[in-house]
This record gives sequence, structure tokens and C-alpha cells, in this order.
Amino acid sequence: MSAGFRCKQFYVAHDACAMKVSTDALLLGAWTQVPTDGYLLDIGCGSGILSLMLAQRTAASVLLDAVELDSAAATQAADNVRQSPWPDRIRVIKRDILTYPDSCDHPHQRRYRLIISNPPYFADALKSKDEQRAKARHTDSLSFADLLATATSLLCEDGLFSLILPTDAAVQFWMLAQQSGWWLQRATAVASSAEKPVSRLLMTLCRQQGSAFIASLAEAELLLIHQADGAYSADYRRLLRDFYLKF
Repeated sequence: MSAGFRCKQFYVAHDACAMKVSTDALLLGAWTQVPTDGYLLDIGCGSGILSLMLAQRTAASVLLDAVELDSAAATQAADNVRQSPWPDRIRVIKRDILTYPDSCDHPHQRRYRLIISNPPYFADALKSKDEQRAKARHTDSLSFADLLATATSLLCEDGLFSLILPTDAAVQFWMLAQQSGWWLQRATAVASSAEKPVSRLLMTLCRQQGSAFIASLAEAELLLIHQADGAYSADYRRLLRDFYLKF
């Protein structure tokens, strides 16, 4: 088992985390549109990979709050932040995101320009015997409805909410989001190759409709990770070139 993941500007230890650094997280962290100022929120930060990627991509004035429920993961995320180039810009908070808005950890009336999350998505699948891993993967601890409600309460009026989900879960999430008054600003479908079905959907939602918004997930762009010969595609390399050592 790998003890961590090395990016071009930072290292992420993840041996104490239920969910290791994954392609999902790397895609989301590189794909998400970032603001030029204000505060960002990482819901369920795990090892801190998303917060570190966003810190690398944003100006020094942008500050990040990274909230994590699991004690071991929160401790490791804090260690990763301390050893990164941005220890003063990322605040790791060990707390349930559902109680965070009303806690002393949440500065009074702070609203976020961007909320990002690689959330749990299993609802009915057989759970892992590893309690830490089950909590990270299943929606028992954070349902889609609760995630949307929390984002609604913490997002700026013109803020963005970005996440990645498997295709079926993304469709369920988007249906629920529409019912809750969210709009789809951007979406990208991800497939391993042209011969493989779409496996993930990257989505950016907001609370205000705009003229450039898309109507449904069916209008999502397509990102292929691999070419026909098995090599990484040019689009994937372009997206991750600031992070992957091999690119």
C-alpha cells in the first residue's frame, strides 16, 4: 500500500486515511473553476489533496477551510498542510460538516466563494467491515440532501459548488439539486477511453441561473483519460500537467 502521493509542488501522505488520493480527487482539483479571492471550503477533505491543489491554483489572498469528520484523516491532512508551501492558507477542522455552520469553528457569517467535495456516494451497497472506510464511502454520514442543504447555507450568493460522482449517483444528485433550486453551470463526463462507458461526472452548481448555463447532464463535455493505444490523452495531460510528475 502506498504511503502517499507526490505532486509537483507538494506531497500528500494518506496511509491514515480511509480514502487514498485517487484519480477522482485529482480530476476534481484540477478541473474546478477557482475564484480570484475570498474563502473556499473543502467538505470531507480526507488527506487534504483537494485543498492543497486549490491552494496551488489560487492567489495568496485566497484562504481555505478543510472540514473532516474522521480524526485520523483530519490529523494527517493537518500534517500535510503544515509540510506544504501553503501552511498559513489552509485551516483543517476536525468536525462533522452538518454541525460546522453552527459551531465556533465557523466564523460568524462567513460565506464561501467555492465549495468543493468528493463526497460519499454508496447508499445501498454492501459496506466495508472497515468502519473508517465505510464512513468515507457511504452516504449514511452525509446524505445528498444534507450535502446540498449545507452547501446552500454556506455558499455566497454568486458562489460555486463543485463535486465529482459516479454516473448513476451524479444523476440522482442532480435530480435532487434541481428540486432544491440549484442550477448546473458546467459538467464534464469522464471515461477511461473511447471504448469505455462514462464512469464519472464532474459538476459545478450554483444558486443563480446564468445565460451560459447548461440545461442537463446530457450536455456535458467528454474527457477521455486514455487514447486508443493506452497512453494518456492530450486533454488529460493538459488538465493534470501542473500536478502529475510524469506530465
